[in-house]
Amino acid sequence: MATTTRTTDRGTAYFPQLAAERLDIALCRASAAVARAADAHAAREGLGVGQHLVLQMLDAVGPCSQQTLSEELRIDRSVMVGICDDLEQAGHVHRERNPHDRRSYAVTITGSGRQRLTTAQASIPAFLDDTFSALTDDERGQLGAILAKLLQASVSGPR
Repeated sequence: MATTTRTTDRGTAYFPQLAAERLDIALCRASAAVARAADAHAAREGLGVGQHLVLQMLDAVGPCSQQTLSEELRIDRSVMVGICDDLEQAGHVHRERNPHDRRSYAVTITGSGRQRLTTAQASIPAFLDDTFSALTDDERGQLGAILAKLLQASVSGPR
C-alpha cells in the first residue's frame, strides 16, 4: 500500500513540523513503522517477534515462569500463553508446573529452541541495518541510549 505525503497550500509537508513539536507523536509513528518492519521480518523468518523474544530471554536467563516472561518482555499475559503454546508445539520450549508454585509454569528452552534462535539471530544485523539505514552508527547508539533512558523512567515511575 503506497502512502503519499500531502502538502499544505503553501507547498510544505505538515508532519515534519508536527513531529518536531510533538515528540510523543513522532515516537509513536516511528515505533509503529519499526513494529511493522519487525513483523514483516518475523513473517519472512517464520518466527514471531514475541516468540523470538521469549527464546532469547530463556536462553539468556534460564527457565522462567510465563508471568516473569510476560512482565520482563512487556507482553500481555494472555498473549504470552499463546506464544508459549506455539513454541511448545514446535518443540522449542518445554513447560512444566513450577515446583515452588503449582499455579505457574516453568518455561525452559530446548535444544531445538536454541537452534531456532541461532538461525533467527543471524538475520537480525541485516534487518537492523536496513530498518535504521537513515541513521549513522553514532545516531543509532544515541537512539538506543535515549530509548533505554525513557524506558527506565517509565519503569521507575514519574520523577
